[in-house]
Amino acid sequence: MKIHYLQHVPFENLGCLGEMFMARGHSITCTRFFENNPLPPMDTFDVLVVMGGPMGIFDEQQYPWLAKEKHFIKQSIDDGKTVLGICLGAQLVAHVLGAAVYPNKQREIGWFDITPSPQLSKTPLASVLTKPETVFHWHGDTFDLPDGAYLIGSSEACANQGFVYEENIVGLQFHLESTPASIEALLTNCGDELDESEFVQSEQAIRDQKSACTQLNQIAESLISAIGL
Repeated sequence: MKIHYLQHVPFENLGCLGEMFMARGHSITCTRFFENNPLPPMDTFDVLVVMGGPMGIFDEQQYPWLAKEKHFIKQSIDDGKTVLGICLGAQLVAHVLGAAVYPNKQREIGWFDITPSPQLSKTPLASVLTKPETVFHWHGDTFDLPDGAYLIGSSEACANQGFVYEENIVGLQFHLESTPASIEALLTNCGDELDESEFVQSEQAIRDQKSACTQLNQIAESLISAIGL
């Protein structure tokens, strides 16, 4: 398969997904908005992955490319491509599907459990999350579920942790792609967001649990298999 991903900042890339895609023989291309890369023609890729970033989906004045990106994501969905959105990416996908995106009641940063939704049994991800799992979070915004989407799961801090729409479109508010290196990059570039609020762990607490990336990445591999990647 030909996989294209959208990268918003230098420090949030494919993480473990890059090696997984290459091991499966897929080709990978990228639009790096921070380098003013152009978006590719629709007929040059099969799968779209939309990564995270510290900006909000409505920050078009500061990041003018957001308007083009939203249109591109909508085109990809209309074209029937498999789409995976992660964190900001999930918010963008929810938005183009008509759902509201807004600040969550609190930031959620660090290692927190998500509990799978019963709705997950109706989706290709039914066997991916079968019990509560500790996953990595770094977000301040959230989204409503798009009409017709199935909820993936919830955490104590955030009710909507992801969705599946029409089987080939998945939005994850949390990060399964995280590696120890990518977590360090977030701490370096976004550490000012660690505000000691209820669901924001300290830098040390986040580092102390980085060994959980192994289980996290195993879930990521199960997920991409479940959606045909």
